[in-house]
Amino acid sequence: MRAVCLLSGGLDSATTLACARRDGFATYAISFDYGQRHQVELECAERVSKQLGAAAHKTIKIDLRAFGGSALTDDIAVPKGRLKEEMGVGIPITYVPARNTVFLSIALAWAEVLGATDIYLGVNAVDYSGYPDCRPEYIEAFEKMANLATKAGVEGRGTLKIHTPLISLSKAGIIQLGVSLGVDYGLTHSCYDPVAGRSCGQCDSCQLRLAGFREAGLRDPLEYAG
Repeated sequence: MRAVCLLSGGLDSATTLACARRDGFATYAISFDYGQRHQVELECAERVSKQLGAAAHKTIKIDLRAFGGSALTDDIAVPKGRLKEEMGVGIPITYVPARNTVFLSIALAWAEVLGATDIYLGVNAVDYSGYPDCRPEYIEAFEKMANLATKAGVEGRGTLKIHTPLISLSKAGIIQLGVSLGVDYGLTHSCYDPVAGRSCGQCDSCQLRLAGFREAGLRDPLEYAG
């Protein structure tokens, strides 16, 4: 069995790749160079794919900086030092317009070529930053669309399933799961605004990651700036 796994190089996607391997799939990892300011994550994705034994790993280049509209793809400051309560209010400026829809569409194309009917995505609806394309109802809608839009779906050669094994876990729960599956979190990167390749420790993603390790009773193996 084959599964396409979206792999950013971050903590969640690394854990998701490990889940696909646990579930018995040969994993085909796909990453995206979309003009993100935190491109160090692509190097991490390559290392994670090797550590977790992916059968193949592709990095697809898409220039979302052509549109901008996000602190990750435009000259907009990344919010720092926000409280967790603040992170849960509204859609933050680090949201990249339609990013998961773009990524899933390309992953769907590769899955159809591979003859795979399974896609793994590391979205989370608990400890996350309010992104609309991380919600269960979005995943359900995309899955339905995918089965209407592909040759494989129309010809009845398999029903596509999008797996979201982390969607209802806390960040601490994700970390504990990943550790149990052998994920080396020292190879991952979560920061939205790295300083000379090191995590800033102050953006939403860094704060959620650090809190997750604390709550899990573990030490984050990454080095943080300052």
